Amino acid sequence: MKTGWRWMVCAMIVALLPGLPIDAGAEMARWEIDPDHSLIEFRVAHMVVSKTSGRFTDYKGFVEMDADAKTIKTIEATINAVSVDTNHDKRDAHLRNPDFLDAAQYPTMTYRMKSAKIQGDRYTLVGEFTLRGVTKDVTLVSTFNGVAKDPWGNTRAGFSAEGKLNRKDFGMVWNKTLDNGGLVVGEEVQIRLDIECIKAKTP
Repeated sequence: MKTGWRWMVCAMIVALLPGLPIDAGAEMARWEIDPDHSLIEFRVAHMVVSKTSGRFTDYKGFVEMDADAKTIKTIEATINAVSVDTNHDKRDAHLRNPDFLDAAQYPTMTYRMKSAKIQGDRYTLVGEFTLRGVTKDVTLVSTFNGVAKDPWGNTRAGFSAEGKLNRKDFGMVWNKTLDNGGLVVGEEVQIRLDIECIKAKTP
């Protein structure tokens, strides 16, 4: 009887296994953004006839994802506003003052992903972006560039992403009108990201 009972239990377990969502290779891991090999860049129209670009040089963040399954659970990032750099000292000082970033009162910007829609290697990421104390949803269209091992034993992953926002939504309303009716500074800000992450090593 004991042998028969054990056989029945084993048979029931085997019968149930195919219906369980088991993925032995799945691994949700934390990946830290490597700012030495990443870029957070923006572009905005200037005088209607051209665009001015800039970047932020001081930031940190992480991604929680299963790189094999290409699934993302969390993205969080913090950017120091004072690190804005457009390769022009006077313009950078203006961007840091209350007309724009108001870095003294709002020293950081933050991004926190709310949802990710995946289609192949492309992701549509919707996240809460907080700037000057205002939080709005910002959508980024991202491409997963793959995974590689570096010569020092680290596992790295890369993303490229683009999005846009309206600076007036975040209280940055400063402008001047040109003789032709155009504006000195455009309202739409284009965002471009090239992010490289390092997989945290298991303790």
